[in-house]
Amino acid sequence: CATRIGEVLDTEPSVAAPAVAAAAPPRTGRIEFVDVDFTYPGADAPVLHDLTFTIEPGTTTAVIGSTGAGKTTLVGLIARLFDATEGSVRVDGVDVRQLDPDDLWSRLGLVPQRAFLFSGTVASNLRYGDVAASDDDLWAALEIAQAKDFVRAMPEGLAAPIAQGGTNVSGGQRQRLAIARALVKAPPVYVFDDSFSALDLRTDAALRRALAVRVPGATKVIVAQRVSTIVGADQILVLDHGRIVGRGTHDELLAYNDTYREIVDSQLAAEEAA
Repeated sequence: CATRIGEVLDTEPSVAAPAVAAAAPPRTGRIEFVDVDFTYPGADAPVLHDLTFTIEPGTTTAVIGSTGAGKTTLVGLIARLFDATEGSVRVDGVDVRQLDPDDLWSRLGLVPQRAFLFSGTVASNLRYGDVAASDDDLWAALEIAQAKDFVRAMPEGLAAPIAQGGTNVSGGQRQRLAIARALVKAPPVYVFDDSFSALDLRTDAALRRALAVRVPGATKVIVAQRVSTIVGADQILVLDHGRIVGRGTHDELLAYNDTYREIVDSQLAAEEAA
């Protein structure tokens, strides 16, 4: 065990800070992919191919596709969890490789599907988003994330204990607390990587309505499996085997995109069979 810990600590990071970082650009929330390919180290073939698209500030862009289509890899490139093999990923007009990593991450609120909570309290977990956040700030974020009621129901409220990994709350509650943590940070860009998957349909819809009303100026990127989660997005990107095979609104894609129609039809069939 000690040997493995030493190996991890000695591992060189795959993403390095630039020798000289670009000047911090204005925080608009604009995201661009230009001719982006990505291949995982040691892999024979790229998992993302020739991705070019723009996400305008203040809009909602959804990404949908089958398992293994490359959705999580795509959003990982925005956060620079790894670097594009070819092409450029830009946030606020600057290639993410040229931004100071701390500056880049301060612009993003990334919520992964497997939300991780730390040993402590509800408040201490939320303040990872902003250590200076007031209790009122925390309650406001919890309200948007549809977590206010269940936290209020805990005898200790914001001081309620959270076990390491959040094992003493449900999967849906973990996701909502992680979303609230991102909201406390109040970045110009939110990236939700299948972050609504453990929520029931009513809570999912209420959360998305609250995001639209309470943080209308923020850019939102939503990776989802459920069509119902993304139906109102300004732009939907349909991924298939690492390529964008459709782009448009829900109604536009239904009208002309076979891959999107197949996803919609399969989900309707599953609901009817349930």
